[in-house]
Amino acid sequence: MKRKTIAAALVVTAAAASLTACSSDADMASKNLAKSAEMFEVPRRVVFFNGITDKYLLTVEGYCSVETAEGSLAGALEVTCKTGPGQFKKDMLGLSDNVSYFVEQLEPVHVSEYHYRVIFRPEEIVPDINLETSSGGDR
Repeated sequence: MKRKTIAAALVVTAAAASLTACSSDADMASKNLAKSAEMFEVPRRVVFFNGITDKYLLTVEGYCSVETAEGSLAGALEVTCKTGPGQFKKDMLGLSDNVSYFVEQLEPVHVSEYHYRVIFRPEEIVPDINLETSSGGDR
């Protein structure tokens, strides 16, 4: 059993190495910047503007993740910002043929062009378990 676990780990490591070996330094830095932004580590400004009138409609600033919406909300943009420890705000913004947006990174952020970053969230892997124990020896 232990050999199978080691073999599986080696296969995963080899696959990750082969995927990253072909990318350029700029590609790796870009991927790491995107990952840092999704971890709320990069301050951003998201500006929505009317392409016909050149007027700004809305600006969102902070440590924000930006995703395009899917499903019934297609054509919208989801902006989720971290506002404090464990506190988040989410805005959904509709896009149209004359409303567009751009995302600006407000400050430089150090990321490695050599190091591939993987983030594990144990709470996503291990299920939430309610543990009940008996309080006494009366059974």
